[in-house]
Amino acid sequence: MAELPAEADPTIELTAEGVDDVVRPTPDPTAAAFFDVDNTMMIGASIYHFAKGLAARDFFTWRDLTTFAARQVRLRLRGESHGDMHSTRESALAFVAGKKVDEVRVLGEEIYDESMSDKIWRGTQALARLHLEAGQRVWLVTATPVELATIIADRLSLTGALGTVAESEAGVYTGRLVGDVLHGEAKAAAVRSLAAREGLDLTHCSAYSDSINDLPMLSLVGRAVAVNPDTALRAEAKRRGWEIRDFRTGRKAARIGIPTALGVGAAAGGLAAGIAVRRAQAQPSVPARAARTAGRAGSSVGQVFRRFAL
Repeated sequence: MAELPAEADPTIELTAEGVDDVVRPTPDPTAAAFFDVDNTMMIGASIYHFAKGLAARDFFTWRDLTTFAARQVRLRLRGESHGDMHSTRESALAFVAGKKVDEVRVLGEEIYDESMSDKIWRGTQALARLHLEAGQRVWLVTATPVELATIIADRLSLTGALGTVAESEAGVYTGRLVGDVLHGEAKAAAVRSLAAREGLDLTHCSAYSDSINDLPMLSLVGRAVAVNPDTALRAEAKRRGWEIRDFRTGRKAARIGIPTALGVGAAAGGLAAGIAVRRAQAQPSVPARAARTAGRAGSSVGQVFRRFAL
């Protein structure tokens, strides 16, 4: 049976977090729970919070940021197909190309403790704890890089995490992906594979997500829960009679979503453009035209980010 750590957050009270009416999971060795991360377990996009922390540590160069920002502007203007989404997320991971895996992992832990831990939805964390208290295993399943997902799972004392895998050679990131982005059908396939390895009965399992794009994963399990759902998932959950849990309030609820089409790319692009503009304006050696170009990129992508993210 999974045990809660001694340092488990004592402030997570079921009544206070709005989950006091939840039917508590029962002990079942064939049952587990699968949680999406962005906007489900964490407010906003985890990769954005991570990238923000890396930028504060001068992890990126001005050229890296402006190049990526320009790409996001073009992508936003023309729309995005599944292939575009893959290349966008791959370009986001390309920022770590040439960096040591251990170095990025250590930075990820620092950044989580510094600026991500307070972004956790306490209501969703309380739901995860109910599964742990019943001895069930709990995994995060997300398109964010698996290293970051694993840090979040470790900090929340969950069983583990499934995420997008960035290729590395000799302990150094290449900037390429291994396999598919863990999104949509790929998420469902990863959950099926995990269930087979762990001896789980998916009809006894639960899944939690905010996005209609996780419908394949939600449809796999016996109990699907829409958490802070987007409009499409809310409608689908009502149609199917699924449970809905919304921990958002007021204006925050209207701004919480990040469109799947842009996903990690848009969030990182918005951050990249904003920092690029500031650096361009702060460096007298940068030509005025370049600064104006960066400014236009920053404005366009920044508007996208402000519209869809916290």
